Amino acid sequence: MCCFECCIKCLGGVPYASLVATILCFSGVALFCGCGHVALTGTVTMVENHFSHVTSDHATLTDVVQILQYIIYGIACFFFLYGIILLAEGFYTTSAVKEMHSEFKTTVCGRCISAMFVFLTYILGLGWLGIFGFSAVPVFLFYNMWTTCGAMKSPIANLTSVDNICVDVRQYGIIPWNATPGKACGSTLSDICNTSEFYLSYHLYIVACAGAGATVIALLIYVMATTYNFAVLKFKSYDHSHTTKF
Repeated sequence: MCCFECCIKCLGGVPYASLVATILCFSGVALFCGCGHVALTGTVTMVENHFSHVTSDHATLTDVVQILQYIIYGIACFFFLYGIILLAEGFYTTSAVKEMHSEFKTTVCGRCISAMFVFLTYILGLGWLGIFGFSAVPVFLFYNMWTTCGAMKSPIANLTSVDNICVDVRQYGIIPWNATPGKACGSTLSDICNTSEFYLSYHLYIVACAGAGATVIALLIYVMATTYNFAVLKFKSYDHSHTTKF
């Protein structure tokens, strides 16, 4: 029975909300960073092979992609550490909140740290909401290209010349207007849609967008958990200080 009670007590001190949020955060960040990194590389390869034959025309795109990939490295490292810190903070505050039979102790510094985590997690959640919206942009661009290729295979497309159906990536600002060829039409466009770079990048962008959405949900759970723990810690410290006075 002592072993059973010890297990129950240990399970009672587990911050389940923070644990679920940590797993979801790690999964979402891993999907976003891993799939986003590979998808960006595939996008550059596709542009170099089919839309921009002059290196100087897509030099800016290559530099931007490299910067984004370095940012992805930083995001992965930061959130790996931040997730562990939040989980540890969840264990600490949950253990303090669950303590009923011994003297409750908390400090102003501890409450300030909890408040800082609430504020920082809220700001990061807003930032990831922007990342989620930004990651939907390449999905939209690839989806337009995918539907254009599908339109050429429909019976309606046979009424007109297939060569008139084109995709011009210059209008998206990916490469300058003087880039050659800059667009793909007809059978060339159909061949691009059948390449592994396009197929893989398109689906990886979708997974990366889903990973960013999962990270937003994880940070929302973190905000709720840390806010609740901070409120309970503040209430218990207030109640304990007034009890000791009497």
